[in-house]
Amino acid sequence: MKQLIAFIKPHKLDDVMLALHRIEGLTGASISDVRGFGRDRSKQETNQEPKVSMEVKTHVKLEIFCMDDLVDEVVSTIESSAHTGLRGDGKIYISHVEQAIRISNGERGEAAV
Repeated sequence: MKQLIAFIKPHKLDDVMLALHRIEGLTGASISDVRGFGRDRSKQETNQEPKVSMEVKTHVKLEIFCMDDLVDEVVSTIESSAHTGLRGDGKIYISHVEQAIRISNGERGEAAV
């Protein structure tokens, strides 16, 4: 099992969710509104101070737990549907999940996802 955490632009949420609903076997996603900042990675002259902004941007955080065989499809779906071609389109992180437990009936492992 894997956990995917994706940060996307808020105006792309409907596109991403519509695309994710088309994936057979995907059981769901959690959505949170978050705020944060990223580093300006543009080239600076060596004698210039790096740009620092105290401004935070609003993003949407998606959390998805899925079987290993769905990871590539979920990632490519998020990438294509969240893409605008502009800086700050977002990021996707993938982590291994050791165990899942369904609280209502005690199911464990893949059956709990």
